[in-house]
Amino acid sequence: MSTFERARCRLRAHPLALDAALAAGVLACMVAGSFVEPHGPDGVTWGVRTPDPFSLVLMTLGAAALVLRRRAPRTVLALAGGISVVESVTGDPRTPVAMCAVIALYTVASTTDRPTTWRIGLLTMTVLTGTAMIAGPLPWYAQENLAIFAWTGIGATAGDAVRSRRAFVRAIRERAERAERTREEEARRRVAEERLRIARDLHDVVAHHIALVNVQAGVAAHVMDKRPDQAKEALAHVREASRSALDELRATVGLLRQSGDPEAPTEPAPGLDRLDELAGTFRNAGLRVEVARADQGTELPAAVDLAAYRVIQEALTNVQKHAGADVRAEVSVVRVGPRIEITVIDDGAGGGPDPALGGPGGGHGLLGMRERVTALRGTLTTGPRYGGGFRVHAILPVKTRPSAARDGT
Repeated sequence: MSTFERARCRLRAHPLALDAALAAGVLACMVAGSFVEPHGPDGVTWGVRTPDPFSLVLMTLGAAALVLRRRAPRTVLALAGGISVVESVTGDPRTPVAMCAVIALYTVASTTDRPTTWRIGLLTMTVLTGTAMIAGPLPWYAQENLAIFAWTGIGATAGDAVRSRRAFVRAIRERAERAERTREEEARRRVAEERLRIARDLHDVVAHHIALVNVQAGVAAHVMDKRPDQAKEALAHVREASRSALDELRATVGLLRQSGDPEAPTEPAPGLDRLDELAGTFRNAGLRVEVARADQGTELPAAVDLAAYRVIQEALTNVQKHAGADVRAEVSVVRVGPRIEITVIDDGAGGGPDPALGGPGGGHGLLGMRERVTALRGTLTTGPRYGGGFRVHAILPVKTRPSAARDGT
């Protein structure tokens, strides 16, 4: 910071000292101007006239009033204007006390609105100029009288210009601060959405694969002594499910890496093209799953494809965990106009909704499915079937808007 800028900052921090220095400078200019004769034989002549004591008193009072111009601008203007009127009537030759009124008028114009500036400025110009022309000893058309009119107009105009510039700068600063707050809020919103998306992915991956691992481990423990071949097969399924879980977790957690971190091994997000593979993992776990599709040739956006896969995965996982033994599940994927409908039903005899299905007790199964579907402007309905079992029905748009695609991925 330069010396000039440091001095400016100090003066702004002490406005009363700045106004006192301004008042002293104005007083010095008025006293010096009172010694000048503008109409001498040789033009402007210095030292021909001297101010009388009363003029010096008026000059001192007018300059002293300027010290308080920021605290009470209109009062200071009224006081300086009154002193200028008294000087115009009694001064002979006149001293330039009107300079105080001009500075006070500038202060009022810089701290109020434009209509008020017009009213006060016109009143000040009319009173000071009219008094000087009517009551002064000089001819009414003397340049001193016209100068009062010009200087008061300049003071009001300059003050209004300064006020407009301050308002403009303040508006720009407020707009920049508002834009900064908006960017921060948008960043926080995006972070929250990304955290929610990652939480849904982690829940889907963990719930699905851990459920399969749990079932196959139970099968292996049950038949280990009597049927070791079947136990080995179950353990192989455990290993395959755990490896798949690790791969998907690695791909999901890889999104949390910083840009400079080593690139994590990832794989494409799963979609309906892997539906048969998904059904096969459940069949290997002992769940009878039938798949019916009537969506051939439909190309889904990545967000919709992933959401459809996750809905089916979560629904079958819940069937595996909560529907009981010897249950059969049916999955149907049907294209209906601009939408694709996904239905997962089972004939299990399980009771009311389990906590993992979003019922009382607080799981996140159905909640996560609903969030995925709602983010894509779709609908999800779930509930028990008449005669037993459970039904999950999701309707997703085949085409999504860009904002919905971002929310769903």
